[in-house]
Amino acid sequence: MLPVYIAGCGMTEFGRRREGLVELMREAAARALRDSPVAEIDAIYVAAMNPEEFTGDGNLASGVLDALGLTGLPALRVETASSSGAAAFHAAFEAIASGHYRHVLVIGGKKMTHLSTSATTKILAEVIDAEERRCGATMPALAAMMTEKYRRKYRLTAARLEKLLCAVAMKNHLNGARNPYAQFRQPISREQYLASKFVATPLRLYDCAPITDGAAALILTAEATDLWVSGIGQGTAPLSMRERAEFTSFPATQIAARRAYAMAGARPESIDFAEVHDAFTAFEIIGTEDLGFFSPGEGGDAIEHGRTAVDGTLPINASGGLKARGHPVGASGIAQIVETARLLRGSADVELKREPRRGLSQSTGGLAANNFVTIVERRRDGTRVKNLWPGPLAVSQPAPIGPVPLENVINEEEEEEEGKIETFTILHVTPDGFLPPLGLALIRGRRGSMIMGQAEHIDSLAIGKTVYLRKTAGIYTFTVKSNLQSVRA
Repeated sequence: MLPVYIAGCGMTEFGRRREGLVELMREAAARALRDSPVAEIDAIYVAAMNPEEFTGDGNLASGVLDALGLTGLPALRVETASSSGAAAFHAAFEAIASGHYRHVLVIGGKKMTHLSTSATTKILAEVIDAEERRCGATMPALAAMMTEKYRRKYRLTAARLEKLLCAVAMKNHLNGARNPYAQFRQPISREQYLASKFVATPLRLYDCAPITDGAAALILTAEATDLWVSGIGQGTAPLSMRERAEFTSFPATQIAARRAYAMAGARPESIDFAEVHDAFTAFEIIGTEDLGFFSPGEGGDAIEHGRTAVDGTLPINASGGLKARGHPVGASGIAQIVETARLLRGSADVELKREPRRGLSQSTGGLAANNFVTIVERRRDGTRVKNLWPGPLAVSQPAPIGPVPLENVINEEEEEEEGKIETFTILHVTPDGFLPPLGLALIRGRRGSMIMGQAEHIDSLAIGKTVYLRKTAGIYTFTVKSNLQSVRA
């Protein structure tokens, strides 16, 4: 397998942009081409998430190719939800490592600020399970359920969790203030964080990455440059939250990380900094644990003690992350690697505690259903790069996550009538067709099946509470059993 290097990087400013999707992608590509010593391109890989619904742009690879004036070259589109940028990068890596191409341009972009928040929320929710979506579940709702479960598992009070999430948001907004590409370039205070409205309890507005326009591009090459891609890894998990055995970590990230570390001959402690997919503040905490940087349940303490700050021992999201830089979903996975390259080359407006030589980026697709980890290293002058990839059979393979145990599948003829709340949220920003506040819960039925249901009343929701279930028009609703009812039963 041939070593793969990064030649050029380009990125637009993120935020609310007047330009269309193709124009943004052309701008990012032009900047990458100007930054690159490579003059010729063999192929173009385009990353996008559902542009047909967001902007009406279909056949996007051909459209971008035409806009760049490169008609005739091979071009293809790659999509894995919010990790599409990382997926396109990995596909381009494999094309060069195999010797099929020598120079590949990877572009990712998104245009979404022209739509209403409820319309955008509804489209973004299409990446999650249809049954859960039918109940009104959105990405913030599922993220909030995981956050509440995490709080319960590690015995955090509501005030303690709030403090940790606030620390993540404040750190990343402070980092974004130094980034000329970031959507938000102002620090926030604890008071501002606490004044922000709940989106889905316990997540507030400042816990969620913003709706963003923007694009990013990279040129990968077989010709030696100062940066080489030493490790890549991909992992997947069930699409549905109901089919998962774990609600406080992401096995897909753990799988991807193990593969990337093995390929790079690296360990978590040998990483100098990381860009972690913080679409929600809790995901940064969980992500640092899944990547092996901190033990389970200790990611929040590390942030609170400053270990992940720019001047800490392991800077996380020195760019501001998705939270402050912005999250144009088709571009974010590429933008993370662009930021990694900028830090390694010393071109970012950030000075770390020690000179960085190895950076990691982690990208999440949907509710961590398709995740990627990428390790990039700075090459010392005159050093010959050796690719340490041992081959697919030699890499330690994780145990498969599926299929779902039969007892977790609901038999339509034997509907559950009672169960216990596994985790829950109250959704205050709902997709089109649903009115807030909307109570949602993941419920474990008496026969062990997992059910997503709507609360008939949002009072008294708590993990472990027993509920009555009713199914109407294919949707489960539930009522919490009162203490008096429990005693009578």
